[in-house]
Formats: sequence, C-alpha cells, structure tokens
Amino acid sequence: MDQPAFIVAVAQGQHIIHALQICNEMESSAKARGTGIAKRSPDYIAQKMLEGKAVIALHPDGTWAGFCYIETWGHGKYVANSGLIVSPELRKSGLARQIKKKIFELSRTKYPEAKIFGLTTALAVMRINSGLGYSPVTYSELTDDEEFWKGCRSCVNFEILQSKNRTNCLCTAMLYDPAKEKDFIALPVVEKKPAPKQNSVNERWLRHRQKPGQAGYNAPEMSTVQV
Repeated sequence: MDQPAFIVAVAQGQHIIHALQICNEMESSAKARGTGIAKRSPDYIAQKMLEGKAVIALHPDGTWAGFCYIETWGHGKYVANSGLIVSPELRKSGLARQIKKKIFELSRTKYPEAKIFGLTTALAVMRINSGLGYSPVTYSELTDDEEFWKGCRSCVNFEILQSKNRTNCLCTAMLYDPAKEKDFIALPVVEKKPAPKQNSVNERWLRHRQKPGQAGYNAPEMSTVQV
C-alpha cells in the first residue's frame, strides 16, 4: 500500500489554526505512554510558528498530520527539537522521520554552531536521532540553563529527576555536536594494488622443458665471466 504524500514544511502564520489540536494531541499521547512531557499552550505553539521555528506536516487536503518545534537555550549555544508529535493513525508510517529530518535541517540553518539535543523515552525517536548523527550522552552534557529544566516541572517524572539531582531520569539524553563533525578528518582512500601473479610450479616446469625457438621459451641469463 502506497504511503500518502505529506506536505512537510516550515510552519507559518496560516498554520496557527492547528495549535490547539497539536497541544491536545501532545498531552493525550504523553498520558497514553504513561510518561511525562513539558506542557505547552496553544499560544506558545503559535508563537513558534510565527517565528519560523517549527515544522508542520499536512495531508494534501490541508488537515494536520504532525508537528515539531525548536527551542534555544544558553544564549543559542544549545538547541532542542521538541514536541515531536504525529497524528495517531499515522504513527509507524515514516512521517516522524520526515519531520525530524526537516526540523534538524532547520535547526542547523538557523543555529549552525549550536549543539542540538533531545530528551526522550521513545525508542523510535532514539533511532531517528541516531540516523541524524546524535549520540547518547549524560545529562551533564546538556544545557545548564535553568529555564530549560523548569520545563520538566509539568512532567509526571519530575520527582525522579529531582531525586537524582538532575543527573538522570527516565528519558534518554542525545546530542548532536557540530564541532565534532568539523574536527573529523577523513583519511585518504589508498587503492590497494593487486599482488603480482605468481607462476605455478607447473608453469615453471613447462618453460624449463621448452627448447630454444619454441613459443614461450626463455633463454637462461648468460654469464659475462669467461672460463
């Protein structure tokens, strides 16, 4: 069965009409998984759209299909691709991967020097992140911006985070560091030349048996010493 052709684009002002639906779906999805998510208001989502810091996925008829947005922390040194959500009937369709790829590209364009990170409990998101170049890290490698961590207060697992002194929680931390990509130096590819063909014992024996004048005869090397 062919997958529907979604429109995945940077959200703009005309997409504000979907903000309430997006927020409701984020909340119900978190409850269904039994995990927490920092709640966001429709006004907050709308603002992200107006700032060009969000990606929306739509059906060809214009109905909502998925969403994700950008948050910045530590004066732009860290970027988070947050609130990834896909309409329930479209999960496992590959749409989440398309959205994540688009928001990642948007983040790299807007904040080329920033580290991009995420916290998630979803294995599917971890796999997508890995494909984009993220690596699992400890919480100590994430932003220390207090505003970011305040967002975890609405999470059902906030007490766990607090009890661990913010060193870990149920979410897995993943990070993409552009500096590591710049520092990587690709080694030149050295083409390995094939080894010279070794004559078999039978070939050498046949040449030895051949007489002068016959095809394939090799005259023995003549000595220059007179006897």
